[in-house]
Amino acid sequence: MSKISRRDFILCVGAAAVAFTSTPTSALSNGASKMYGLIGKINAARGKRDELIAILLEGVAGMPGSLSYVVAKDSTDEDAIWVTEVWDTNASHEASLSLPSVQEAIAQGRPLIAGFGERFETIPIGGHGLVAEENR
Repeated sequence: MSKISRRDFILCVGAAAVAFTSTPTSALSNGASKMYGLIGKINAARGKRDELIAILLEGVAGMPGSLSYVVAKDSTDEDAIWVTEVWDTNASHEASLSLPSVQEAIAQGRPLIAGFGERFETIPIGGHGLVAEENR
């Protein structure tokens, strides 16, 4: 098992401890900042993917600023998970990492992770369930 740093774990998995919540359109319409997106691959320890997914999906409500949170199984790697997140701002994502529920998920999930794969930061523009940037 490869060693993972606390920062990598927090950045790729911390926010993954919580799931979808919706933010009122008025909160997105102030134009103060761009939405923040994160797509990351987590490599679970052999045979631990489903257990790790359960932790990532636990506590699925109430994450301030989370607009979308999707956990998906990789279709070609039986130990890989993809997490796709959209936040109202990068600051909301960063703030989520200090929440007790996220810290608990980190403690539970860390032993089940073999490492991380690709990680992409994005600037979401719109889509189903999101307010298009020109309407913000």
